[in-house]
Amino acid sequence: MSNAHDIHAHDDHSSHDHHEHHHKDTFITKYIFSIDHKMIAKQYLLTGIFMGIIGVGMSLLFRLQLAWPEQSFKVFSFFLGEKMAPNGVMTNEAYLSLITIHGTIMVFFVLTAALSGTFSNLLIPLQLGARDMASGFLNMVSYWLFFLSSVIMVSSLFVESGPASAGWTIYPPLSALPQAISGSGLGMTLWLVSMAVFIAASLMGSLNYIVTVVNLRTKGMSMTRMPLTIWAFFITAVIGVISFPVLLSAALLLIMDRSFGTSFFLSDIYLAGEVLNYQGGSPVLFEHLFWFLGHPEVYIILLPALGITSEVIATNSRKPIFGYRAMIMSILAIAFLSTIVWGHHMFISGMNPFLGSVFTFTTLLIAIPSAVKAFNYITTLWKGNLQLNPAMLFSIGLVSTFITGGLTGIILGDSTLDINVHDTYFVVAHFHLVMGISALYGMFAGIYHWYPKMFGRMLNKTLGYVHFWVTAICAYGVFFPMHFIGMAGLPRRYYENTNFPLFDDLQDVNVVITTFALVGGAFQLVFIYNFFSSIFYGKKTVQNPWRSNTLEWTAPIKHIHGNWEGDIPEVHRWPYDYSKPGHDEDFVPQNVPMKPGEEVLHH
Repeated sequence: MSNAHDIHAHDDHSSHDHHEHHHKDTFITKYIFSIDHKMIAKQYLLTGIFMGIIGVGMSLLFRLQLAWPEQSFKVFSFFLGEKMAPNGVMTNEAYLSLITIHGTIMVFFVLTAALSGTFSNLLIPLQLGARDMASGFLNMVSYWLFFLSSVIMVSSLFVESGPASAGWTIYPPLSALPQAISGSGLGMTLWLVSMAVFIAASLMGSLNYIVTVVNLRTKGMSMTRMPLTIWAFFITAVIGVISFPVLLSAALLLIMDRSFGTSFFLSDIYLAGEVLNYQGGSPVLFEHLFWFLGHPEVYIILLPALGITSEVIATNSRKPIFGYRAMIMSILAIAFLSTIVWGHHMFISGMNPFLGSVFTFTTLLIAIPSAVKAFNYITTLWKGNLQLNPAMLFSIGLVSTFITGGLTGIILGDSTLDINVHDTYFVVAHFHLVMGISALYGMFAGIYHWYPKMFGRMLNKTLGYVHFWVTAICAYGVFFPMHFIGMAGLPRRYYENTNFPLFDDLQDVNVVITTFALVGGAFQLVFIYNFFSSIFYGKKTVQNPWRSNTLEWTAPIKHIHGNWEGDIPEVHRWPYDYSKPGHDEDFVPQNVPMKPGEEVLHH
């Protein structure tokens, strides 16, 4: 990007901003149909927290069922109603619905939309020195489409035949035949409509992020001076634009199979002895289309969390991030490799063994850039002046779960080893640690770190410590034992395991897992209380509470549309000049000009 172009964009935005101040925002234009990226970020976060409460609540209900099968619980009747839990005993249809909607909400609505939507919106313009996103209107539309898709997904819980219950991967034929099971009816249709709207929202957001990063950087903000957070959000948006349309095509073809008599995913099928009039389709085609999004999706979730962690660890270690360019290369390598490994989800689908070996090779390759990131975090922490605030603890927690969850990925990525543990609790343990918990930790780290920027107040630190330690202990308490019951062969998605004497000895482990889950889930209320009470009663923040270098901390605390009152700050250095010799402070913001003879750092 040429400097002349940057200056032109810079001047153009300044004049645009002064024009903006002539009209006064009403309540509706400021808080509801807002085009200000900071307000849209809050909307994404609050919607994501609400969806997260539903998703985690569902997991606690089905964990109760797994620990004490066929027992009566008043809580089942209260939340599920008499039809799905007669006399407080959960039916297997209810169980399948709960795991389907839990997976869908957590993967798409919390970890994709709430994480990327919140922090990409908040940070891209602020850290790049832009007045706002490239298109404020498109940004607003993308949020409201996300909100609409959330409403449709939640409303599917109240359909008489029950919500979708073909698993979050919605494989045909269960999802393609409305008459197959009760959860294949209207609830499944609503699931597909919700996902189609969700994908439209994601694509709008992603295109906006990409254009903003490419076109609206302030003067001096070259690509190699961007914080790693922005690199992560930028590449995440690129992966989203490449892979989300494939899931949209799968959803649309599935809607046609369900409603218009086509058979893209259906072949010779018998239902209760009756021969159905379908031929020529293949459920494996759906698997290919689903996992072509499904695997990049892991990194659409994970990369923003890793970017946030880079920023938080560098700031709280008070030293430059180790291997800045290596970190960028690893993000690019992960993005590329993540799109050519989807077949490792399908090793037992009858895949040609040679093709399986190709997918094994590409899958194991992804361990290299992932290891680069892990080593870079550890070497940034090494001999740093560590500030162990809640954001830093969650970031270190992410490094821990990223490594422990990633190691089991090596087993699942190998076709010969995967066959033994495929669709057991080993898989559940792996992806919850490496993707679910790691991304949640990244999200919590981001909230604790940028809460002062969003709300002008500080979160309670003591409650933050309580939240971290109980969450960290319970997360490992839930998912670590799952590796062992998975290796013992316990299948996932079974409503109860009492029919198999082989698994009787594992029932006690399920009780332990559920106990940790209930405690960990309950202590998320500490975070919820801290989050909402601090908006009103938290300690007021100072301009730069973490003594950080990036541009968002140069913007005024009071939110104004346009981010900076006067000129946009100009960038003179990379964002990681911490503890630099020759400076009085241990941080040097990016808008501080270089001293004569000062060394330019770029690890």
